[in-house]
Amino acid sequence: MKLLPTSVVAILLAAPAAIAADAPTYTYEEFESSVVHLDLETCPDALAAEGVFCRASVANEAVHVYAFSEIGDLPMVGFMSYEEGEFEISFK
Repeated sequence: MKLLPTSVVAILLAAPAAIAADAPTYTYEEFESSVVHLDLETCPDALAAEGVFCRASVANEAVHVYAFSEIGDLPMVGFMSYEEGEFEISFK
């Protein structure tokens, strides 16, 4: 096994934070035109907040819930995936 120098490890650990700070915002307009989804009446508890709305898609045997802010360009502010047994779907 080859070990990386401490300086390289420090750079690799810091990289996700630096990338996230410079990452472009994913807006609802971009999401709406590129992801087949359902509008949710309410967000799951883990994503529920004032001024937030949620959408869901199904892929890879899981339900993926996206939360967007109602302010400005409607940026995505949260995301969660729910595996089988972690969600319930009902129809009116």
